[in-house]
Amino acid sequence: MADPSPELASPAGTHKTLSDQAYARLRHDVIHGTFPPGAKLAIEQLRAAYTVGATPLREALHRLGAEGFVVTEGQRGFRVAGISARELRELTELRIVIEGLALRESVEQASEEWESRVVVAFHHLQKIEKQIEPDPDLWEARNNEFHLALISQCDSRWLMRIYELLYDQHRRYRIIARTERADRDIHGEHVAMMEAALARDIDKLLASHEAHIRNTARSLERVLHFDQ
Repeated sequence: MADPSPELASPAGTHKTLSDQAYARLRHDVIHGTFPPGAKLAIEQLRAAYTVGATPLREALHRLGAEGFVVTEGQRGFRVAGISARELRELTELRIVIEGLALRESVEQASEEWESRVVVAFHHLQKIEKQIEPDPDLWEARNNEFHLALISQCDSRWLMRIYELLYDQHRRYRIIARTERADRDIHGEHVAMMEAALARDIDKLLASHEAHIRNTARSLERVLHFDQ
């Protein structure tokens, strides 16, 4: 007799844990390009890959659909959301606004502890940026750490949730592109943001942050060669 599927063999609490685990793993793999844009996400193949039952996987896929990482195709199942120049531009504009609001609130409530977090995160990022061939995954992690440190004094739960979603959608484009960084001084852009933050100069911080995000978007459009 075959083993029962995990969702039938597990109590409700464990089922919820399996759904959360499936969601976290799928989200990571979609963002990091394990499943490229447009890839079909077949339940049976996912069950074999993740050793998780169909019900937790469907729940995870619907959650990812609500976040825009996955699309539902009626009776045909699920696919990874595509990418486009238009969406990238929309994400860029929204990220400038939302992250800008979080930056403003964070600096307005700045403390010595926050300042230390920013300095430490920048130090970790700087070490990677100074390498001749930095590991792209480690760079992504340190870049995320730096941006999070800058907004860590923002206590708006909604701003932080929206920020995370926009950042991860933007990150999916960066990882797909694996953009060459030789055509811009990303380290200098980060220095400008850090110096403005530590000086509590909100206007300068927002301006340097906006330039940083727009430069990233322009680089991505060049590398990804969008049709429109």
